[in-house]
Amino acid sequence: MRVLVTGGAGFIGSNFVQQTVRERPGDDVTVLDALTYAGDRASLDPVADRVRLVEGDVADADLVDALVAEADLVVHFAAESHNDNSLTDPSPFVRTNLVGTFTLLEAVRRHGVRYHHVSTDEVFGDLPLRVEGDPATQERFTERTPYNPSSPYSSTKAGSDLLVRAWVRSFGLEATLSNCSNNYGPYQHVEKFVPRQITNLLDGVRPKVYGAGLNVRDWIHVEDHNTAVWTVIERGTPGETYLIGADGETSNLDVVRTLLDLFGRAPDEFDHVTDRAGHDLRYAIDATRLRTELGWTPRYTDFRAGLEATVAWYRENESWWRPRKAATEARYRASGQG
Repeated sequence: MRVLVTGGAGFIGSNFVQQTVRERPGDDVTVLDALTYAGDRASLDPVADRVRLVEGDVADADLVDALVAEADLVVHFAAESHNDNSLTDPSPFVRTNLVGTFTLLEAVRRHGVRYHHVSTDEVFGDLPLRVEGDPATQERFTERTPYNPSSPYSSTKAGSDLLVRAWVRSFGLEATLSNCSNNYGPYQHVEKFVPRQITNLLDGVRPKVYGAGLNVRDWIHVEDHNTAVWTVIERGTPGETYLIGADGETSNLDVVRTLLDLFGRAPDEFDHVTDRAGHDLRYAIDATRLRTELGWTPRYTDFRAGLEATVAWYRENESWWRPRKAATEARYRASGQG
């Protein structure tokens, strides 16, 4: 199979590419990535001799058309994805997440190519925090949950999902969609929550937590996410949406305390910072359909063990994250969140 992976030099995309090359050696993989600050050639170093990397923009219609024409399958990871950045400047999110997706959909429609769209649970907004004994607070997102995005990032991802659904209905596009919970693992940019805390701790810097730290995220290891994506591509019904999650609900405060414990530090060795505007309270994925209909199960069911493996990766790969660290911390200081 000839596979075009957009955003394949980013966090989840590069892990997907490496996993595909490792587990599907007969496939021919091309990566399209703009190589902005969040995408890096070095994330593909382990498979650099096995993939073709094209530097370019998913909103470049001529380039996208030429690459899609050569493909049997397009897997669309490329996205601007950092909530804080979307609050500072929403314009790149509109261009990449909306215009880029439209550009891909039109190319896929012209050439009759299979398409999979990777999205986020943040399109659903948030849920109330769980209260023991209160059934109304036990809700989780399903494929039927209405969209209610909270930020420029999540709203542009919601818009891109709706474009895919419209192209399926209007033009008969052979496409599937997946909405996933928060990923963690190797090659995640140090601006994100888990790697920022890990690299701060490696540098002897106290972790920082938004507000009271009670916001809950549903964590999944990136390898589990990408295994699920391939499961949807191979077994999913065209036109359908599947939610990907590993039952990993954990508060930000508990994530930080687990990391502190892994580093042998006291559980209160962190600082609170002003909460982010529009900060969603809780995400929780119900992946029943993916598990029962398609037979997928996660490998990393112990979040602490997954975090420990992730810490080990960042310890062993300082040459990958160190060049990004100073610029990231400077951006946080400039925004008043240093």
